[in-house]
Amino acid sequence: MSKELIRLRDLCMAFDDEPVLDHINLYINDKEFLTLLGPSGCGKTTTLRIIGGFATPTSGDVLFDGVRINDVPPYQRQINTVFQKYALFPHLNVYENIAFGLRMQKLPEAEIKERVMEMLETVSLKGFEHRRPEALSGGQQQRVAIARALVNRPKVLLLDEPLAALDLKLRKDMQIELKRIQQQVGITFIYVTHDQEEALTMSDTIVVMDKGSIQQIGTPEDIYNEPKNAFVADFIGESNIIDGIMPEDNVVQMYGRRFPCLDGGFAPNEAVDVVIRPEDIDIVPVEQGQLTGTVTSVTFKGMQYDIIVDFRGFKWLIQTTDHCPEGARIGIKIDPDGIHVMKKSAYSGMFGDYSSFSEEYDELDDATLSSDEEESGDEE
Repeated sequence: MSKELIRLRDLCMAFDDEPVLDHINLYINDKEFLTLLGPSGCGKTTTLRIIGGFATPTSGDVLFDGVRINDVPPYQRQINTVFQKYALFPHLNVYENIAFGLRMQKLPEAEIKERVMEMLETVSLKGFEHRRPEALSGGQQQRVAIARALVNRPKVLLLDEPLAALDLKLRKDMQIELKRIQQQVGITFIYVTHDQEEALTMSDTIVVMDKGSIQQIGTPEDIYNEPKNAFVADFIGESNIIDGIMPEDNVVQMYGRRFPCLDGGFAPNEAVDVVIRPEDIDIVPVEQGQLTGTVTSVTFKGMQYDIIVDFRGFKWLIQTTDHCPEGARIGIKIDPDGIHVMKKSAYSGMFGDYSSFSEEYDELDDATLSSDEEESGDEE
């Protein structure tokens, strides 16, 4: 049974009367890898800064092991932070960078050496002791920053988008490496990212945030397979989000057709949002289809084709290994477990139509992008 380590209770934060965090309630367990995930400006870094002691909430409490620590300065918390800019000391070699915090504590030289060497082993940098930071790759610098934070044996490590500066392949390697380090040192990692894949790959628990509020908390599988609202469904993975009605339990109606599904507990004929993941749709001959539509675009993605299909003016994304030419009429079938029904929310109607894939829509889109959307537009 995991033990609770940190609790955020009713946290609010405002900058110049602009609310940044809106009544955040969250607990984090000992030895857990928890990720705060969301678009720019959603409040995830502010939450991290409050946990680290670099920002003080406008109201609400931060509890560590049951004790309120709102007024405890960062250096007195059992929490260390790895920033996006690794902030290594350029004039010190790898060994001295990692030893820095231990020297500040005036530990005996033998203990410093033992702990630094142990840390170098943990982050796979044995033999790099005498290198200067500028002689290291981005991924190596990052591992030095992690070793420097961990050598002080904090209870919690905070990581603020630490992989953002790395190229894609290195980022993927480091995701696996970070998860391994976390399991090896056995402490709590709290990780901030806007990258859904990173969150799904590494986390035990994902906290999806938007506009200063928590939208959903769950395991990667929960968040992907059972999103709570259209925002979560759209932010994690690709989704077709369609308006539907629940005439009765286990039946959802879209486009006037009834589809068997596994969801229930809605009012009779309640309006709902229906999520169908692109990989859960089977292409079949028109006469066998639950719906029929026209292919409007085909993109080859290596493992699969991304196909945009027009169903009565609403464009769906289908991911399939079958090639379908543009202009083809196709049928689709969706198994009951490929359909996920959500309650309507403030986000209903904002996502899920892939019509912006065609060029004339692109031009319209550019003209109407608000600053908010531009922020979330560069998140992929």
